[in-house]
Amino acid sequence: MMKIGPDDAIVVIDVQNDFCPGGALAVPEGDAIVPEINRIVRDFPVRVFTQDWHPQGHLSFASSHPGASPLSTIDMPYGPQVLWPDHCVQGSDGAEFHEDLHLEPADMILRKGMRPEIDSYSAFFENDKTTPTGLEGYLKTRGVQRLTFVGLATDFCVAWSALDAARLGFAVRVKLSACRAIDLDGSLEAALERMRAAGVELI
Repeated sequence: MMKIGPDDAIVVIDVQNDFCPGGALAVPEGDAIVPEINRIVRDFPVRVFTQDWHPQGHLSFASSHPGASPLSTIDMPYGPQVLWPDHCVQGSDGAEFHEDLHLEPADMILRKGMRPEIDSYSAFFENDKTTPTGLEGYLKTRGVQRLTFVGLATDFCVAWSALDAARLGFAVRVKLSACRAIDLDGSLEAALERMRAAGVELI
């Protein structure tokens, strides 16, 4: 049983159709976490949901780089970038939240990845690690000191968000039973190690 206090928040990361089975960038069992998220989300006094929201032709899409194959990596001005299949395109069905996810409890829905020239895994910063989304200010204004992360995918958007939250001074938990991973070339174990090293509590 998780202890939840008045300064706790839950951040539900990218539980969207394209990351669920049948989607353009499906995470194995991505939809299996929805019932657990629905069960716990109302227990938190502050609830934030994030939504990947890419314009057509986003530079993180393999289709934007002639001859590049999905899941290959290139160097961008801000560092290495995995090239993904087109996914979570603004206004598409794939960008919508999973139909069974309860959105009513959300205090805030944060859209990310909207700038065509830079990807955004983290809920706090673009992938340059310096351009903020505004989430830090919102949470601090609400008096939040501890964050619990759930959602998709453990080894990318969840891990990057948790690591940034720890770097910003929040106490951080990741509820692994309410996350699923892509696990691209060992990326899950690497992400878990990085989170442990940063003091993130894996529960």
